[in-house]
This record gives sequence, C-alpha cells and structure tokens, in this order.
Amino acid sequence: MSDMPHSPSDLAESAPAANHVLVVDDDAALRSLLQEYLGEADMRVTAVADGAAMLQVFDAEAVDLVVLDLRLPGEDGMLLARRLRERASVPIVVLTGKAEEADRVMGLELAADDYVTKPFSPRELLARIRAVLRRSRMQADLATRDDKRRAYRFAGWELNLRTRRLSAADGRKLDLANNEFSLLVAFCSAPQRVLSRDRLLDLSRLHSAEVYDRTVDVQVLRLRRRIEVDPFHPRLIVTERGAGYRFDTSVETLY
Repeated sequence: MSDMPHSPSDLAESAPAANHVLVVDDDAALRSLLQEYLGEADMRVTAVADGAAMLQVFDAEAVDLVVLDLRLPGEDGMLLARRLRERASVPIVVLTGKAEEADRVMGLELAADDYVTKPFSPRELLARIRAVLRRSRMQADLATRDDKRRAYRFAGWELNLRTRRLSAADGRKLDLANNEFSLLVAFCSAPQRVLSRDRLLDLSRLHSAEVYDRTVDVQVLRLRRRIEVDPFHPRLIVTERGAGYRFDTSVETLY
C-alpha cells in the first residue's frame, strides 16, 4: 500500500450513509484496511475473498457498488465481472495489478465504471468510489426527469429507457451495462451529428477520472459489437477521423 492516509473525515465530500460497497480481494490485510477506512467514510462495507462469496452476498443483499480485484488467484476476473453484469447494472470499480495501459483497457472492456491500479492509497479509492456513485445518482436523476420519454427506435432496434434493455427486430433482448446504455443514449439523443470524444464523455458520463481518448474508443468498440452487423465495418457508429463519432441513422423518440 502506498501513501497511507489520515482519516477520511478530512475529505470535504461525504457519501450517503446508505451506500453498501462490496469489496472482493484475496488480500486479508487489504480487506481489513478498506473495511475500516470506507466504514469511517459512512459507507457500509462487506469484504470477501473470492468470487463465490461475492455472488452469495450480491444475490442476498442490495449492493450499491462493487470493488473487484481482477487478479484473484485461480479465478477469471473477467468472468466474475460478467456474472455481476448478468445480475444487475451495479457500478464496478476494478483493481488491477499493473499500471500498464493494457490492464486499464481490459478493465474498461469489462464494463467497469472506473479502475485503480495497485499499489494505491485508500484515499484515492474512496475518491473514485464517490465519483462513480455520484455519476450513478446523476443518471438515475436524469432517468426520473426524462420519465415521459419511453424509448428510442433506430435501425430495427428499440432502446427502452425505463428497463434499460435493447430489443432487436427478431425479439432478442439485450441487457446493457451502465456504460453501454449511457453511450447509446448519448448517440440516440444526437443522431447524424459528429460528437467529439470530449462531448461523448460529457453526454454519457464515461470514466470522468483520468480520462483519455482511448476510453471512448474502447466503449464505442464494445457498443459496436452489440448493435452492428459487422463491428469492424460499422454502419451505425461511424468514425469521423480527427473529429469523433457520428450516429449515422435516423432515430425515433417514443413518449
């Protein structure tokens, strides 16, 4: 652990007391430290050592955010993240063991909302958790304000804004991760317009901490795999070189 912090009470912003954070890491000392530190920040913390315990807690209790170590011994962190996504659109902050771009990109491809590389300070992790929870609440507030808008239809797809599900013309229904849903809503709200990477980050609230262009590119690739016939020759999400992306289809808004 680097940069051991003082009490989190010296941070100006507090998270709501009701937030339940599930920490998944095989390091007992780290679990104990995070449980104490995040607990002092008025969070309820459950800390477990493996994927089986993670899923048991997740299925039994309401969890607001998961902190997941991708390098659990003998377990596939990608698979565990996917299993979480199959159950709910809970925010995920992943812990990676290296500071290399490949690990950061892998975390984002898992539909993680943020990442922290080891070694890290609990203070940094707390700040990331608060930022992700804040974005999650903002998205919920927007959904409430836009309650009259039911869905978007485009190119044979229907995106239901209430269930957050994407339906195909053949009846298939896809559950979207938080980032996939937010990015697709951003595109549907501005069809036929070139959106810069910065604008997409603003509209979709993707990974606001330590943002770099590759973040948007990775999320666009993941979304293309969902909705494009051939994601490597996209017809819906078109790259505008040097400018950003354009959603190249008409969109109908349903109320």
